[in-house]
Order: sequence, then C-alpha cells, then structure tokens
Amino acid sequence: MRKVNVKEKFEKFSDHWNPRIVGELNGQQVKLAKLKGEFIWHSHEDEDEMFWIVKGKLKIEFRDRMVELNENEFFIVPRGVEHKPIAEEEVHVMLFEPASTQHTGKEKHDLTNNNQEFL
Repeated sequence: MRKVNVKEKFEKFSDHWNPRIVGELNGQQVKLAKLKGEFIWHSHEDEDEMFWIVKGKLKIEFRDRMVELNENEFFIVPRGVEHKPIAEEEVHVMLFEPASTQHTGKEKHDLTNNNQEFL
C-alpha cells in the first residue's frame, strides 16, 4: 500500500499521448497522461474508458457530437464507441480502464503504446 501524489507523478514525464500506470485495482489500471494536439480515431471493443481532467481542457470528438471537459470533470466513453481526443493546449488527464485495454483499440499508429510503464 502506498499513497500517490498525482502532481509529483506528472512532473516525472513530459511527452504526450504516452500513459503511465500509477495504480491498479480490481483488474483496472489508473494511468496518467499528458495530451497535446489530436489523437487518432479509435474505439475499445470490450472496455469502457474514463477520462478525468486534472489540468487543462480536453475535447472528445464523436462521430455525432463533441464533448468538452474542464478541470475536475470526467467522462466515460462506453465500450465500442469511436472517439478522438483533442487537446488544443497541454492537458493532464487521469485514465481509468481495464488492464486489458489496448491503447488505440484495433487501430495501429505511431502513437500506439501497448507496453505502458509503471511510474
């Protein structure tokens, strides 16, 4: 058992779109990531994905609408729903998702990282 200081963890990395695992519970992983720019369209066939905005503003684009998230807000993308995160400025986000979740679902891209490190 250990406590986690989220601010200190964010200070340990500077790259974007590369989540770091900071905790695990009940088959779920808690991840931190810095986002900037546009990610790719993707979905997670079997897993829901939760985005919790720690710092900044994030847009999540769907084929039929856009959701805008501010600090201290979260949004759960249901399994199977195609989405594209967009961060006009750097965003710090906490993700909650099953350990089995593939970073970009079935999509393969230069940003895909299915071997995320523990911080």
